Amino acid sequence: MSQVLTGTHFIKGDEACAEGAIAAGCRFFGGYPITPASEIAEWMARRMPLVGGEYMQMEDELASMAAVVGASNAGVKSMTATSGPGMSLMLENIGLGIMMEPPCVVVNIQRGGPSTGMPTLTSQADMMQARWGSHGDYEMIAYVPNSVQEMFDLTITAFNTSEVYRTPVVVLGDQVIGHMTGRVVIPEQNEIELIDRRTPEVEPGQGFLPFDSTEEVPPMALAGMGYNVHVTGLTHDDRGYPDISPEASKKLLDRIIGKIRNHAEEIIELDERLLEDAEIAVVAYGSTSQSAWRAVLEARELGIPVGMLRLVTAWPFPSRRIEELGTDLRAVIVPEVNYGQMVHPVREYAGCPVFGITHAGGGLLQPLEILRKIKEVA
Repeated sequence: MSQVLTGTHFIKGDEACAEGAIAAGCRFFGGYPITPASEIAEWMARRMPLVGGEYMQMEDELASMAAVVGASNAGVKSMTATSGPGMSLMLENIGLGIMMEPPCVVVNIQRGGPSTGMPTLTSQADMMQARWGSHGDYEMIAYVPNSVQEMFDLTITAFNTSEVYRTPVVVLGDQVIGHMTGRVVIPEQNEIELIDRRTPEVEPGQGFLPFDSTEEVPPMALAGMGYNVHVTGLTHDDRGYPDISPEASKKLLDRIIGKIRNHAEEIIELDERLLEDAEIAVVAYGSTSQSAWRAVLEARELGIPVGMLRLVTAWPFPSRRIEELGTDLRAVIVPEVNYGQMVHPVREYAGCPVFGITHAGGGLLQPLEILRKIKEVA
């Protein structure tokens, strides 16, 4: 294993995530062990030195995220992985990353909570945390894989998206997907589309502005390239120096929020199935979408016109598509391994009755539970 892997492999979702990061060009991993994400750190600890990268175990999750932000500013594609309690600690420096704009990836393999909760059992209760967990106004990009293959594929997508928009991007796995063993096809490296952040076209000393407000996503000067760059978590001007005036705040926030909102339709990925003639739609994501798809197929066999919309991208939320679907549907059902999180934005935009199916965590929602609700609604 002295280079990037290719071919067909039978590995865990966590391991597929790590290989996706390596294939995407990740060469720094800063992390702290936590179930059920520890396998990502363990895999990266073995693999990073073999592909010319660096693995660094930090003293805690706060330091892990700080290390990732620092490594990215030095020009290295960087990642960390954690679960709910660790994500809570990382959110302070994720907010710093949103303000400083270094591309990076944060993987959250969700487990039961609150607090220490159920370390070895599944949940989908960090969906809102990923979007709203840090303070202040900002936008977040988050992908939700539902298979081992997607743990590989969407990790690459997360890296590419982070590089395009210069922002932290989250991969929201869950314990079932992270610990599931499955078939993963890893293409040849030259077949994988990779995107790198833009760097300045002007020479050092020629007026480069590291946070140029005339561009949605300014080019990024890396440490050691010779440019004068100042980074801070404070509201700052185009040079990166603190400016806490209301005018500077508006200009900065308009840009860092707008660079995602203005491109939401390009970022959002959805998996639509049997919706052409559907009168009922099941909106699902992650491991729950596998149970939902089984329920949809069984309902179809009973003659119920139901389809499924799978959220591959949870954030930005696909509000426009939900609005479009809602005009043609009698009802929407949202099954989740939590007490109701993504059901709220669905209900806000659907324009038709929306029914949630909740689960305390610790195990998958069974297809029979979802089928029962489909029958009730039909």
